[in-house]
Amino acid sequence: MKLKLHTQILLGMILGAAFGAGVRKLAPYLPLLADLPGIIEPVGTLFIRLITMVVIPLVFASLVLGIASIGDITRLARIGGKTLGYYIVTTALAVTIGLVLADAVRPGSRLDESAQQELVKEYQPSEGKLPERKPVKDMIVEMVPRNPVAAAAQGDMLPVIVFAVLFGLALSMLEHDRTRSLIGFLDGLNGAMIVIVNWVMKLAPYGVFALIAVVVARFGAGVLQSLLLYVLVVVGALVVHLLGILGTSLALFARVNPLRFLKRSVDVASMAFATSSSSATLPVSMRCSTERHGISPEITSFVLPLGATINMNGTALYQGVAAAFIAEVYGMGLTLFEHLEIVLTATLAAVGAAGVPGAGIITLILVLQTIGIPVEGIALILGVDRILDMCRTAVNVMGDLTAAAFVARTEGEQIAN
Repeated sequence: MKLKLHTQILLGMILGAAFGAGVRKLAPYLPLLADLPGIIEPVGTLFIRLITMVVIPLVFASLVLGIASIGDITRLARIGGKTLGYYIVTTALAVTIGLVLADAVRPGSRLDESAQQELVKEYQPSEGKLPERKPVKDMIVEMVPRNPVAAAAQGDMLPVIVFAVLFGLALSMLEHDRTRSLIGFLDGLNGAMIVIVNWVMKLAPYGVFALIAVVVARFGAGVLQSLLLYVLVVVGALVVHLLGILGTSLALFARVNPLRFLKRSVDVASMAFATSSSSATLPVSMRCSTERHGISPEITSFVLPLGATINMNGTALYQGVAAAFIAEVYGMGLTLFEHLEIVLTATLAAVGAAGVPGAGIITLILVLQTIGIPVEGIALILGVDRILDMCRTAVNVMGDLTAAAFVARTEGEQIAN
């Protein structure tokens, strides 16, 4: 019997975790095992590179096709406004949920002092590793690429999206006879990328096995014991946001059964959890949106690539909890105004977060600097960031799919229920 994709991925996770734990436990007695993580790591890296390889051409082709097919600039502006509004509101609500739960549980006040000192010593970042804070004006200017080809080569998604939007708008305003061949080329490119995605998905169980095995073998679960409460707060807040905010949005606005919608999206959540990358999950998200939820290619091609770049519900929520946790460890009480600053800054920082593993740590620096929390406090949470990165990325991509459902329903489309 052929297993479904999400079952294959979950099985890969379980076997990878068991294998990694066994390697970690036996390595002190069998030195040869200590090299195993490095030997199997290229398998996971190759899988990530293969799925990431198609992201730029897929996003460009699908976004241009989606915008060109919408045609009506007024409708495009309406869809864009709904999408951006949805992303901003749900992200702000996510940060608020994280802060409320962190204030209620106060995980930072219960961290054992010896464990704190051990974590700081073990995970203190090397000097110069953390980047400087980038001014907001620079972020806005850099959205428009000097050279779109160079931006694509560097994997800089936001400039590519801006160029694709402008290019699609330009095509929609030209006569059909002048664009027929180019549209046909882009349609073929889009189809070819989807075929490659289907090929790469056959390697998913093996790639996921390698990714999880390496993480567990190298870091183990010991650090989680010291920061278990912090981890539980983040995961609990993510679940509340997923079922409460996103689930309510599906029920009230998209008018679909949230549980059925989430069940049909298990492949997407599993891939996001395994890869910790919204960008790498994008091809799977787009296929799920059109084939399983019945959302039109036009809405899918606009909302999901944009969401993979600027919608980071889970990441923003995590940043709120992390900021409160680090502040509490340092004995810094946060005022109401500082809570509002965290909500605003985390929401804006989420827009600039790259859809790649570990991007949340980079944008967390901006949040900490804004309210004067020592950036060095990030060392306290680096040990558990990987597992939380996996969890928050799953929520990020589910936020993208619910946005697509919301926009599709408001545009009069029927969604699978």
